[in-house]
Amino acid sequence: MLLTVAPFATIVILLVWMGFFMFGSLPLMILKHDTPLDARFIRGLFDVYYKAVIVTAGVGALAHAAVGRSVLSLGMAAIAAIAFFSRRSILGRMDELREVMTGDDAARIRQFRQLHVLGMVLNVGQLALVCVGLVKAL
Repeated sequence: MLLTVAPFATIVILLVWMGFFMFGSLPLMILKHDTPLDARFIRGLFDVYYKAVIVTAGVGALAHAAVGRSVLSLGMAAIAAIAFFSRRSILGRMDELREVMTGDDAARIRQFRQLHVLGMVLNVGQLALVCVGLVKAL
């Protein structure tokens, strides 16, 4: 029974994390991103999201492989890999900007906002792929 529940549970948990991030990060676009507190909060949200997706998708890849669903297993592994590399690149760049960004530095604030938007777009794209993949796989 665990072999049938675990793969399904990982998909549900992954969808919850992705949905939470999508709906949680969108309202944060009203922040000016110009204070250290704003930038730290947004960076922290991204960090939690990426860690949750990496773990959930990694476990999902193993769970789907265990029941012989190789396509879903590869898809979950790809999601984990994208989250891993996005975490390294987006959070790394956010940290670089946070160290030198000031409240009146429009160029760096714009770059930070662009990273925020990029992370949101990647999430929505992955969420759409998961939904389409589920419809096709099931």
